[in-house]
Amino acid sequence: MNAPPIVRRCLIAVLVLGLIGTIAELLLLEHYEEAWQMTPLILIALALVAIAWHGARPTARAVRAFQAMMGLCVLAGVVGMWLHLRGAAAFQREMDPAQPRWDVFTKAMRAKAPPVLAPGIMIQLGLIGLVASYGGKE
Repeated sequence: MNAPPIVRRCLIAVLVLGLIGTIAELLLLEHYEEAWQMTPLILIALALVAIAWHGARPTARAVRAFQAMMGLCVLAGVVGMWLHLRGAAAFQREMDPAQPRWDVFTKAMRAKAPPVLAPGIMIQLGLIGLVASYGGKE
């Protein structure tokens, strides 16, 4: 059974608000100092284009493009969490190279910069988009 159109529209509205809020936050945090930091900014911009295309012409091709962008958002979130963890762990090892790995991991997970779980928003938004695309034109 497909989700009612109102549910799909509400999910897409939540998704758009989340994407706009996330891109605004990333820009305010100057999350573009290195090339790889541009990835979520570019993905969010492309996701918004895919959503607009899907809204204007909900063809099977538009749905597939939308789903592909949402899948890439999920992937970017996973990779981003790994990169944030790696950066925070490197800082912890630099502070005390003799500390056990578990201590490095727990300190990195609690670090405020870079926040390890922050890229998880990309996973969440990607999943919302995938749910919203369920039952669209195939």
